[in-house]
Amino acid sequence: MQVLEARGRPLVPGRARGRAVLVELISFYGDVDWREGKLRDGRSIAGAVLVARRSRGSTVGSYVIYAMASRSTGPAAIVMERAEPIVVAGCVLGNVPLVDGIPWGTISEGDLVEVEPDGTVRVTLRGGPPGRGP
Repeated sequence: MQVLEARGRPLVPGRARGRAVLVELISFYGDVDWREGKLRDGRSIAGAVLVARRSRGSTVGSYVIYAMASRSTGPAAIVMERAEPIVVAGCVLGNVPLVDGIPWGTISEGDLVEVEPDGTVRVTLRGGPPGRGP
């Protein structure tokens, strides 16, 4: 089993583990059903590690992340190439570990991802080369 390790910037330090769900671009206000913890395409992010290149959208997104964390429908952690203040604020409010600075394509859909408080992201590949989306 191949394990990759990268070190990012721990914007909201914490420890988490879950299967990767990849989204290149996400708006927490519009792309996520916060009651169910599902993306618009039906994939669940509840308890998963959400891996996104970047985010877009309204300041309401911070409150969506907080609402999901409060209802246990949110991701265990978020790993991004570049996090924006809206995502940072939501993760702070919901105590959701957030690491940015992880290059897009390092993690594939379904890989096991472990996030450490120091920003270390450990990825156990599910079989193929990294960078595969859904």
